[in-house]
Amino acid sequence: MIAGNPTLASSVEKALECYFEQLDGAKTCDLYNLVLEEVERPLLCSVMEYVDHNQSRAADLLGLSRGTLRKKLKTHGLM
Repeated sequence: MIAGNPTLASSVEKALECYFEQLDGAKTCDLYNLVLEEVERPLLCSVMEYVDHNQSRAADLLGLSRGTLRKKLKTHGLM
């Protein structure tokens, strides 16, 4: 962690606290998939920008096969 900057985990925790506050007791379901969907697209966008849109480098960075990365990029409309 860079001094003064929150960790990714603490940022997610804070976002979830805000989400639960906004629910104000209303029911929700499938939270696991909701969180994954909300996180995956910006993760892919950020990584692709970081590696200057090089799919092989992005796949290595993410620990995915290039084919899996391409499928995820297509799913999120990023290719």
